[in-house]
Amino acid sequence: MGDVAVGARSGHDGEENRGRPEEAAGPAAVGAPDSGYGSGTEDGRVTNGHSGQNGRNGGTEEEGVGGTPPATPPAAKKQRSFWKELPILIGIALVLALLIKTFLVQAFSIPSSSMENTLQIGDRVLVDKLTPWFGSEPERGEVVVFHDPADWLAGEPTPDPNALQTVLSWIGLMPSADEKDLIKRVIGVAGDTVECNKTGPLKVNGKALNEPYVYPGNTPCSDDNQGGRFKVTVPEGKIWVMGDHRQNSRDSRYNQSDKNGGMVPVDEVVGRAIVVAWPMDRWSTLPVPDTFGQDGLQSQAQTRSSAAAALSVAPQGLALAGVAPFVWWRRRRTAPVETR
Repeated sequence: MGDVAVGARSGHDGEENRGRPEEAAGPAAVGAPDSGYGSGTEDGRVTNGHSGQNGRNGGTEEEGVGGTPPATPPAAKKQRSFWKELPILIGIALVLALLIKTFLVQAFSIPSSSMENTLQIGDRVLVDKLTPWFGSEPERGEVVVFHDPADWLAGEPTPDPNALQTVLSWIGLMPSADEKDLIKRVIGVAGDTVECNKTGPLKVNGKALNEPYVYPGNTPCSDDNQGGRFKVTVPEGKIWVMGDHRQNSRDSRYNQSDKNGGMVPVDEVVGRAIVVAWPMDRWSTLPVPDTFGQDGLQSQAQTRSSAAAALSVAPQGLALAGVAPFVWWRRRRTAPVETR
């Protein structure tokens, strides 16, 4: 072990204790300054010392206290190779993509011209699927994606995606290949009366809409007997939808003979299209046009419903306002008085 002597006394021990019995040499006085060499016990174990002098204390830090073998340090955890982690990362990415598609946002491709020029064939739109989970319902002017409510697409050609496209579409990494979904603009909601006469304008609750989004050269209404002329009231839980390309859209007008009277059940709405994401030169948001925010657009039934909701809250609000001062007064009377 070289100069490490386990349990040996200092070389000057004889001179320091000369003339005194060995048993009289007691422990160092409490508070005595440390010599810097540490102190030893009879069995040779180090009780105090500095790392720089461990050679005099019976062992180095590397050797352990009193010369005992040091504890073996834990072996470093071997990092996994990139190729072993890659399948895990891909699995996590797929799960996240599926969750996002199911609950947050989904991409859809536009296969027809029924929403031109707002949306063109080949555009990819992102659809907000989150807000419906919190009870939000479609509003007038929104562009929405919905499941085919009653075979509106019967006889329409559908694409035949390959297996890879189907899988990527299912998990949300590609626009949806499910051609049983349609995209239109919401014109009327529950309680609205929507009407078209001859070429227009289109009216909601008697208010004419200014529709700059209608395809250039089209008229807001179609002067035909197949559904272009109509006056309908939207029932609860339904919406009335129309395409922006009015003379080339098979929408609520031309499906009034189905089981829903041309309406789309709110439960069939996937979500609201919020942005055109692709191609890049077509990137744009899809806001609600200003015409749907004009005064007096709400029906009388909707106005009464809003007033009734306000009145139903009013008694509780008035009661709370009346009780608050009384509670404050009582708390003042019963508040503890601080004494000094």
